[in-house]
Amino acid sequence: MKTVCLVGRPNTGKSSLFNRLIHERKAIISDVPGVTRDRLYGHVEYNNKVFTLIDTGGIDLESATFNENIKMQAEIGIEEADIILFVVDGREDLTLNDQQITKMLMKTNKRVILVINKIDDPTLEDRSFNFYELGYEEMITISVEHRRNLDGLLQLITKDMEEYTTLPKSHVCRFSVIGRPNVGKSSLVNAILGEENRQIVSNIAGTTRDSNDTEFTYDHEKYVVVDTAGMRKKGKIYENIEKYSLLRSLQAIEQSDVCVVVISAEEGIIEHDKHIVEYALEAHKAIVLVINKWDLVDNKDEAIKEWKKKIADEFQFIPYIETVFLSALTKNRIHTLMPAIIKAYDSYTKTIQTSILNDVIRDAVALHEAPSYRNRRLKIYFVRQSDTCPPKFQFNVNDKGLVHFSYYRYLENKIRENIDLVGTPIILQFKNKNEDDYDE
Repeated sequence: MKTVCLVGRPNTGKSSLFNRLIHERKAIISDVPGVTRDRLYGHVEYNNKVFTLIDTGGIDLESATFNENIKMQAEIGIEEADIILFVVDGREDLTLNDQQITKMLMKTNKRVILVINKIDDPTLEDRSFNFYELGYEEMITISVEHRRNLDGLLQLITKDMEEYTTLPKSHVCRFSVIGRPNVGKSSLVNAILGEENRQIVSNIAGTTRDSNDTEFTYDHEKYVVVDTAGMRKKGKIYENIEKYSLLRSLQAIEQSDVCVVVISAEEGIIEHDKHIVEYALEAHKAIVLVINKWDLVDNKDEAIKEWKKKIADEFQFIPYIETVFLSALTKNRIHTLMPAIIKAYDSYTKTIQTSILNDVIRDAVALHEAPSYRNRRLKIYFVRQSDTCPPKFQFNVNDKGLVHFSYYRYLENKIRENIDLVGTPIILQFKNKNEDDYDE
C-alpha cells in the first residue's frame, strides 16, 4: 500500500484536507498556526484504490520559535512517504518559507504534487501562476472548504496505484510488541516464540533498532509477531538512526492488527507509556496492555489490586482493554498473553448483525434520548456496520450537527455493554440523508 504525506507551512489547510479525504474528524482544525504537531495516520479509498495518508505539523522554517520536534515529525513522515502533497495557500503570495520547504522536498527525490488550496472558484485560478516558479511538474488547484476538485486530486494521487476490490485486510493476526526502551519487549517475543535467543536481549536501552517479523503457530493457527525498537520521547531523539527506529516502530503499528503495549512493573507507569498507547489509538488498532517484570514485584496479590487501580486511573481513555501481568524472563503467566491477543483480534475483526445493532441502539435511545438543541433533537433512523478492523458503525440521522460528544460516548458505551468488543476501539460515524461523499 502506498503512503502519501501532507506537508506545508502552518494554516494552509492540510488538516482540513486530511479529514476530508479520510472521512473523519481526526485532525484538529484551527486558525491558530501550529495546532497539528504529531503525525496522524488514516486510510483513503478511491475507485478501488487504497493508500495511507499522513498529516504533519506546519513547517515554519522562518520562525525563531519554530519547534524542532514539528520539523522532525514532518521529516519522518516525508521519509515514510511514497508521494508528498505540498499544500500551499493559493490566496497568499509565494513566501520564502514555501521556497525553503521546496528545497527540502527536492532533496528527497520523491514524487511531489503541489496542491494549491483555497482556490474557491475558477475565477481565482490565475492565483496559481504565483507558484509556477517553485518548479513542480505536477500541480493542482483545489478548495477543501468548498470541496472543489477533490476528485481531480485523488485521480492524480492514485493514477499509478494498483486496484483492490476491497480494503486489504490481513488473514493472519499480526501483532506488534511496542513500548519504551528496556521494558522487556524482546524478552517477551522470545518467551512467546519459545526461542531463548530469537531476538537480541540486553540491558542497554535501544538494543533493537529495527522491527523484526516472525511467523509462528499457536493452537494450530498462524500468527505474526513484530518486535520493535524502544520508542523514546521525541525530545530525546537526536541521531538519524533513532528517528528511523521510531519510524519503523510506527510503521509496525500501522501494519498490525493488535498492539501489545509493554510496561515495566519495576518502573511503573510514566507519561510516555500513555503517549505510546496513543500512537496505537491514533492508528485505530486493538490493544493489549502487558505489565512485564512481574517477578520483581513483592506481595503480588496486593500489588495486582493496586496496579488495576493505577491502570484505571491512568488509562481512563481506554477502559475496554485487557491487562496481562507476567514475567517474560521467568515465563510466569506467559500463558495468559496469547488468549488476550486473540480476544482483542476477534473483537477487532468482528461483524455484527444489523438487526442486533439496531435493537441495541433502539433500546439505548428509548432509555435516554439525545438532548435537544434549539428545539431540535437528534433522530437516529438506521445503524449498520460499515467496516471492520476496527468495527465502524454508520448512523443515518436527521442532522449530524446535533450529535454531542457526551451522547456519542453514551451510544458507544451501550454498544460495548451489549456486544463483546474487548480490546478494540470502535468508530461511530453519523451521516445525514443524501450526504455528499466528502462531508466529514
